[in-house]
Amino acid sequence: MKKIATVDAVGHVICHDITRIVKDVVKDVAFKKGHIVKEEDIPMLLSIGKEHLYVWEKTEGMLHENEAAEVLYDICKNENIKPSEVKEGKIELIADIDGLFRIDVERLDKINELDEIIIAARHTNYPVKKGEKLAGTRVIPLVVEEEKLKKAQESVGDIPLMELLPYKNMKAGIVTTGSEVYHGRIKDTFTPVVIEKLSKYNISVCKHKIVNDESNMIVDAINELRENGADLIVCTGGMSVDPDDLTPSAIRESGAKIISYGAPVLPGAMFLLGYFEDGTPIMGLPGCVMYAKATIFDLILPRVAAGVKITKKDIARMGNGGLCLSCKVCIYPNCGFGKGV
Repeated sequence: MKKIATVDAVGHVICHDITRIVKDVVKDVAFKKGHIVKEEDIPMLLSIGKEHLYVWEKTEGMLHENEAAEVLYDICKNENIKPSEVKEGKIELIADIDGLFRIDVERLDKINELDEIIIAARHTNYPVKKGEKLAGTRVIPLVVEEEKLKKAQESVGDIPLMELLPYKNMKAGIVTTGSEVYHGRIKDTFTPVVIEKLSKYNISVCKHKIVNDESNMIVDAINELRENGADLIVCTGGMSVDPDDLTPSAIRESGAKIISYGAPVLPGAMFLLGYFEDGTPIMGLPGCVMYAKATIFDLILPRVAAGVKITKKDIARMGNGGLCLSCKVCIYPNCGFGKGV
C-alpha cells in the first residue's frame, strides 16, 4: 500500500472502502476496495476530503482489512450462522434461524486482548430471531500483520467461537398445585402465562393436571405426565418454604435430581430445577412468573428449549445481571437483565 495524491491516482486501485456522508441524506460506500480510479472520480474524491489516497501494493506477511475480517469470520462461524458482505473491513454474522445464540466468552476475551483485532458480539445465551445480527468482526488498521491473525486462530483452536442452537420441538406437561384452584375457588391465571411463554420456543402442552396440596397427588401427576411423553415438566404453585407448600419435596419424591432450589435472580429466587435420569427437565416456578414481565423462567427457558443441560454453576453465575429493574415499560430481552453470562 502506498500513499499518493488524489489528482495523480487515475488508474490506481483503491485499497480500502471510502465512505461518503451527507448529514440526513446519505451514509454509504462511495468507492469500494478494488475500484480503479477514473478521471471523473477525482472531483467526488476531493469533495469528500480525500486529498490523498492509499493504493494497494501487496506486501508479504500483511493482510488487507477485508482479508483479515474473513479470517475472523472463519474463527466464529458455525451452523445456522451466515456472513454479511464484507464492507469497510467488517463482516457481520447473521442468524439463519430462530434459536439460542451462545459464545465462548473466555476465548472471545483472548482474541480481543490481541492488538488491532476485535470481535463484538451479543450476549451469550441470547434468544435471537432469524435475520438478526449476532456479531461483527474487523481489524483496526487498513492492513495488519498476518501473524496476529494466526495468533487469534491459535487462541480459538478448532472449535468455532460461536454457535446458534435451534429450538427443539418439545412437549411440556404442566402441574398446577393449590387447593384454591383444585376446588374451583379461584380461576387458574398461572397456566395461561406459562403456556404463552412456552409457545415462543415451539413448546406445546401435551397435558395439564390440577392437583390439591398433597404430595402424593403431585407425584402421581408428575409421573402421569412423564408417561404421556412430556419432554419438559413445569410445576406451578406451592414453591415457597411455608410448611404447607409441598411442591419442592414432591418433585424430589418423583425421582428427579435437584440441580438447584433457589436462584440468585430477582424476581425468581424460589425457582427449582431438576432432571430425571433420562434427561427430562422439571421446573418449579415461583409465583412471580405469573405477574412479573421477566423472571428467572425467561432466562432458563430458552436454554432448555435449545436442549442445553443447565448446571448448578450456570445458575449461580446468573447473580451477575440477575436483578430486574422492573421498568414501567418492559423491553426484555433488550436490557441488562440476565446478561451477566
